[in-house]
Amino acid sequence: MLSYFKKRWFLISLLFLISTGLTFGANSPEESITPVIGLVNPRLVTAIVLFLMSFSLDSRQLKKSFQSPGPVVWAAGVNYCLIPLMAWPLMFCQLTPDFAIGLMIAASVPCTMAAASVWTRKAGGNDSVSLLVTVITNGSCFFFTPFWLNLTTSSDVEFDFLKMAERLVYAVLLPTLVGQLLRIVPQLSALATKFKTVLGVVAQSCILTLVFGAACRGGLQLQGTSLGENLGAVALVWASCIFLHLLAMAIGYKGAGWLKFSSKDRVAIAFASSQKTLPIGILLATDPTMFGGAGVPFAVFPMLMYHASQLFIDTTIADRFAKMGDKSSTETAA
Repeated sequence: MLSYFKKRWFLISLLFLISTGLTFGANSPEESITPVIGLVNPRLVTAIVLFLMSFSLDSRQLKKSFQSPGPVVWAAGVNYCLIPLMAWPLMFCQLTPDFAIGLMIAASVPCTMAAASVWTRKAGGNDSVSLLVTVITNGSCFFFTPFWLNLTTSSDVEFDFLKMAERLVYAVLLPTLVGQLLRIVPQLSALATKFKTVLGVVAQSCILTLVFGAACRGGLQLQGTSLGENLGAVALVWASCIFLHLLAMAIGYKGAGWLKFSSKDRVAIAFASSQKTLPIGILLATDPTMFGGAGVPFAVFPMLMYHASQLFIDTTIADRFAKMGDKSSTETAA
């Protein structure tokens, strides 16, 4: 049991904090919830998470992917172009406007900073590909994420492309760049390598604070509404999140096969092309200033659904990839 918890502690904590936060927010007076939510500053916590994850990324491994950029270009294209395009028509199927916008937020954010490489490594894939996809998509999110949201949601909410881009530069791009620049100093690079696991745990713990704050905020919004009873809307948007993730993974993986990429690159593309980062999604969904002060109170739910679903789904898929790799190695040796 202890071994299982060590391997799955983040998933278990994620489910616990989402359910606890929603319950607390939905059943407590506003004056009790507001101080709790106020303890979590989405912009600051997002910047800390991305700095820690960037600082722990060994940029030397990225040189391998620069030599053969095809897999990286394909994975980044699926993640940042195909997923938003597939999510756009799904917006019109949602039963609430906030869920429609939240689904597009989930589709428009970059690849997750840590999970893609962790799952790729676990599955026996080429983690240098997933690392470079992570760096490229997060480094360019200040443009691409506002571009997709402006294109698909500007008719529904007040939207300022330049202001959102500016906020993402400060909350995402700068912390990512600073984290990588500090690795130029040999002593700091050695320190980051030595404490990579610790940095990862701290970053994941910060993500959990974002999740709990977002869940509390979402629970508060449920008070006095009928959304909590509208299970159809919840089921539809959750199914849409799972559909987008699995379809992007399938297209990324199958397309990599058609493009004659190696089996290790195909595994990396499967995860890097379909996973989406949680901190930036929560920042966009919970910070009203991101949408011109209008606010989209329930937009955070699709982001939480997408992230939680991808972690559980990809854990199973990574195990299957690993078994396929072991079987292939055994047959080759025989």
